[in-house]
Amino acid sequence: MVILGVITLVLVSVFASLGTWQLHRRAWKLELIERVNSRVHAPATPAPGRAQWPTVNATDDEYRHVSLTGTFAFDKDTLVQAVTDLGGGYWVLTPLRTPDGTDVLINRGFVPPGWKEAVPATPAGEVTVSGLLRMTETGGGFLRKNAPSENLWYSRDVQAIAAARGLSASDVAPFFIDADAAPGANAANGAQNAVRGDAEAMTSAAPARDYPVGGLTVVQFPNNHMSYLLTWYALAIMSAVAGWFVIRMELRKRAD
Repeated sequence: MVILGVITLVLVSVFASLGTWQLHRRAWKLELIERVNSRVHAPATPAPGRAQWPTVNATDDEYRHVSLTGTFAFDKDTLVQAVTDLGGGYWVLTPLRTPDGTDVLINRGFVPPGWKEAVPATPAGEVTVSGLLRMTETGGGFLRKNAPSENLWYSRDVQAIAAARGLSASDVAPFFIDADAAPGANAANGAQNAVRGDAEAMTSAAPARDYPVGGLTVVQFPNNHMSYLLTWYALAIMSAVAGWFVIRMELRKRAD
């Protein structure tokens, strides 16, 4: 009888604790979604400079809306495999040399296969780029590793791409920037940015005529914590009821 009671208490305590943990996780997730949403839609602020690079981190900086000015090195384009709402193709990452001599990789947007061979010459000159700050993606994609020697890229690994393109590691920002959609693209295509929970995603562009197509950043935060916490609390209640029922049966048997 005592052992049965102890087992019941342990099960109820464990399941209730897991439910409470999920409750806190849900609150944290909702706060994260709200925080990122405010970053995505905020006016662009200057991108972190060299002095700020050591302190840049995912918690405080990812998805910040930033801007910077510089000159693209189009001869150092890198195509990274991508699957988007526009289909399969590539992200185009291009170094942007800023006036202070540093380089920031800019994801200029999505292009379809064969784009590189068909693209016309892009005019050089100083430009101002705005977009969302993203943290480096090391290693590669799902079951695929980047192969710099073969120029095959499956993730946006900043340092590996910089090394493959002959850029000085100390002069390359530890992040990249997903460029916004071209001016007027959102209005023309009826698209908009949004951040949602519950396994929904944010996309910021629809099919466009000109490539690269920017503004296709996906911000996805699965938020299943409510179902998890209800499950754990239900198990805690079921354990308590089952334990009480069994103990009551035992007491009746002993009484008889």
